[in-house]
Amino acid sequence: MRLRDLSLLAAGRLVGLVLMASTAPAAGPTFSKHVAPIFYKRCVACHRPRDIAPMSLLDYKSARPWAKAIRESVVKKRMPPWFADPHHGRFANDPSLTAEEVATIRDWVEAGAPEGDPRDLPPAPKFVDGWALGKPDIVIDIGEDHVVTPGEDAYEHFVVPTNFTEGKWIRAAEIRPGNRQVVHHVHVLLVTDDLKMMEVASTKNMPSLAQYLIREGKLSRIRPDAPVWNDGCAPDTPDLPFLRGAQEGGLAAFLPGRPPDVFPEGTAKWIPPGAKLEFVIHYARISGAPQTDRTSVGLYLAPGPPKQVLRRMDLRNFFLRIPAGAPSQQVRRCYDFEQDKLLLSFTPHMHYRGKDITYELETPEGSREILLRVPRYDFNWQLVYRLQEPKLVKKGSRLIVTAHYDNSPNNPFNPDPSQTIRWGDKSEEEMMTSWIEYLDVPSSPPLRAQRSGAR
Repeated sequence: MRLRDLSLLAAGRLVGLVLMASTAPAAGPTFSKHVAPIFYKRCVACHRPRDIAPMSLLDYKSARPWAKAIRESVVKKRMPPWFADPHHGRFANDPSLTAEEVATIRDWVEAGAPEGDPRDLPPAPKFVDGWALGKPDIVIDIGEDHVVTPGEDAYEHFVVPTNFTEGKWIRAAEIRPGNRQVVHHVHVLLVTDDLKMMEVASTKNMPSLAQYLIREGKLSRIRPDAPVWNDGCAPDTPDLPFLRGAQEGGLAAFLPGRPPDVFPEGTAKWIPPGAKLEFVIHYARISGAPQTDRTSVGLYLAPGPPKQVLRRMDLRNFFLRIPAGAPSQQVRRCYDFEQDKLLLSFTPHMHYRGKDITYELETPEGSREILLRVPRYDFNWQLVYRLQEPKLVKKGSRLIVTAHYDNSPNNPFNPDPSQTIRWGDKSEEEMMTSWIEYLDVPSSPPLRAQRSGAR
């Protein structure tokens, strides 16, 4: 073979190699094949059109402009939001990315965030008309297009009939804000004529607390001259409203970052015939023009009576006081178990000055165990922490809830460190609340916790 022919052959082979390289699939991770499955599993419950997150991650076109911000958020573990100390407790709904998932997203972004072959894209999760749990069996709304006035927070109460001619067992409940721009959080309660059973979720139906309250329009707060008692675990704790025992909890809740209420397998909640529902809605302060809202709750029916009735207890300390400038004011609340229970989940609730919170169990024998520690509380993400396994608590045990508040100038979220703060509805005031799901101890073995977001 002549030298010229050899040169032409070599050139042809080189061209062929270049063409093969240009058509070969990317060696690194691509959106379609590697990243989208992670987003679909971990992120799109919030990151989808018309939901709480600022952008959708359901498709490449929507996700690509946010690639660098996504990398930073997952590498620094800001997303998905999760604040439980990993040294204490295991939780069924922990959304944290694995090290491998973080590396995949990081490598994808550093490679230029390629799309890859669209044919590799897995089927996207389907959301029925905005309902995360699929189409509800029953939908009940607040009964009106409520107008939200700019300029101040407001707590509104809407009592609506269920029109149930027979009782219903509910296996799940999903609250759907009509306007996410104005709805901060929602509780749905069963209305009863017994006011003592209605002393839940807000101050509207708390006659025993009324003497200590000031009501300003749609809002309530503790009087400045009301008793101060930061340590609700002290032996000499006075007999002030709700510093002892527990309040009966509501049917369902909507909070920033909290998934819909999916009850553990084998459990349900009961709504009696003729019942009414009370929607307690915190409308956040807005500016500009008035807006409207028509929040609703979707109810998912259980196939029949459950093995056990799911319950919720609410623990509060209304008599806290946080001095101006205090960097770490401690506030406690205790609950003494009058019978054996199975604890399922904890949802702590504080406002902008909330710093950290710990749930500790002390047994009658004197041993202590931290069930949950949230070292960095975030008002923007009020998460529910569902135990991997229900915690059996014996009669005579004590649950110790310890919270700290940062009212100093070093707290970037602090509305005003010069103010002494008491309990109040406004986000600029404070609360110490815990919503705790539990079961009475069954004769059968404990149930496994239901993972959040289950269909």
